[in-house]
Amino acid sequence: MPAMHYRLRWPDDSETLCYSPSLVIHDYLTPGEDYPLPELLQRVREATAIASERVREKFGFACSRAADQLLQTEAHAAPFADDAEARVRVLAFEAA
Repeated sequence: MPAMHYRLRWPDDSETLCYSPSLVIHDYLTPGEDYPLPELLQRVREATAIASERVREKFGFACSRAADQLLQTEAHAAPFADDAEARVRVLAFEAA
């Protein structure tokens, strides 16, 4: 199963490199797009759930690395949660 990294730029201009165990993230995020924080989190949650289920179907267990990545993304987003204008830019997809 091909894994994928995707790079995000947060409202404070910090960047994170995130992991997806599946290319499904391509269906949820577009490089160069800015997403309102709640929308980005919803898209990442949906893509992570699908990707983890694909891992479960193939290997018989969910992808713990994907779950850890989701927790890290949510933690990174938490300081911006009260900012209604907070947007996150998807910078790029990178091969894992």
